[in-house]
Amino acid sequence: MKQGIPNILIFVRYPDSGRVKTRLIPALTPRAAARLHRRMTEYVVKTVQETGGAGTASADRCITICYTGAPKRDFRAWLGTDLYFEKQISGDLGARMLRAFETAFRNKASAVIGIGTDLPGITPGILRNAIETLRHKDVVLGRADDGGYYLIGMKSLYPQLFQGMDWGTKVVYEQTRGKIRQLGLESADMPHLRDVDRPEDLEIIRDDIGFSDVFSGKPSLSVIIPTLNESGTIGRTLRCLGRSEGVERIVTDGGSRDHTCDIAAREGAKVLKVQGGRAIQQNAGAAVAKGRILVFLHADTMPPEAYAERIRAALDRPSTVAGAFRFQTDDSRRVMRWVERLTNLRSKALQMPYGDQGLFMEKRIFDEMGGFQVLPIMEDFELVQRLRRRGRIVTLPEAALTSARRWQRLGVARTTLINQIMIAGFLSGMPIHTLHRLYLQTRKTR
Repeated sequence: MKQGIPNILIFVRYPDSGRVKTRLIPALTPRAAARLHRRMTEYVVKTVQETGGAGTASADRCITICYTGAPKRDFRAWLGTDLYFEKQISGDLGARMLRAFETAFRNKASAVIGIGTDLPGITPGILRNAIETLRHKDVVLGRADDGGYYLIGMKSLYPQLFQGMDWGTKVVYEQTRGKIRQLGLESADMPHLRDVDRPEDLEIIRDDIGFSDVFSGKPSLSVIIPTLNESGTIGRTLRCLGRSEGVERIVTDGGSRDHTCDIAAREGAKVLKVQGGRAIQQNAGAAVAKGRILVFLHADTMPPEAYAERIRAALDRPSTVAGAFRFQTDDSRRVMRWVERLTNLRSKALQMPYGDQGLFMEKRIFDEMGGFQVLPIMEDFELVQRLRRRGRIVTLPEAALTSARRWQRLGVARTTLINQIMIAGFLSGMPIHTLHRLYLQTRKTR
């Protein structure tokens, strides 16, 4: 960790159904309570990041996830790799907080602030104020509506503030205040906030769009389809997508000269005209998407029945960062079955799906990864490589049916060879523009 800067500790439990937010059951189902815990954690982490620092060496403060309930790799996949992670010790809340504060001060933090994750009212301003206040006060404290506190910060370690407390009761804040007075410390209060622990607390988030899927049980999807002269396929694909509820359809067109845009508009899709290539088209679609989940689909690929529910279920576990469907073409030849088997083996075993398998992920993840790199080729493959370094990519057993027109136009052997050359060239570090020229040359028909 970087020394001499404030350290913000976020105490996080993994959102397993039935193990978090149990006091909200049965007002919420165990699964909905776990989703609420997940959304609030994501909100708090994002809010802390917006105070101006992250876990990187260049930050002016460091963020540490004090985790429990799952291995570190699952938390890194869920919350990001630009944070520090420290496992919580066993014991009551006071023992766990004390150890985390001790570790931070041992690593030469200039001040340490600890917060929880059930705080829909926390803001970057509150956190900045706490950091600034610690320049001239010994302790800062943020009182919670239930009699506890949501934030505690100090510029030196005071172990007494974590010892002998009646944790989980309505007197924790007052007990802490009393010990601060006994120690003769100068302190300041942060704004009073209401946390979400009891069924009656749900009212403060019920109309918040950021928590809508907690109550609906169905995170919304935005399907983004980059097109260029796809009038023969786009209508059928959009009609197939429209059979599922809670799905936004976005067509980003790269300059079609046929009726692609007219057909897409007639089918009720949002149509954007975007020049510059498929990466730019897909990024533009993601930028205007309203869904919590993004699906990147080729115009000639048909998703399976109940595709939206399959995607929601796959992403319900936070450690799954992305996914795709099993690869299948509309060509019944035996040789294409072999192509499909090899593609699916690579996709599942190596977690390396192709773009025409319907790549999906949460919008939060897509944004944190920086979207597609603007490359003339292999933009989906490059994004998958980065996603793999973050966490698990699943290949669902249901198949997305894609057109075999590429294999039919160039031949199965030639198309397969081109694909493998592109992958090998990309992984070996061949300059992308050289690789693109090679791709164009190999695809020329006589």
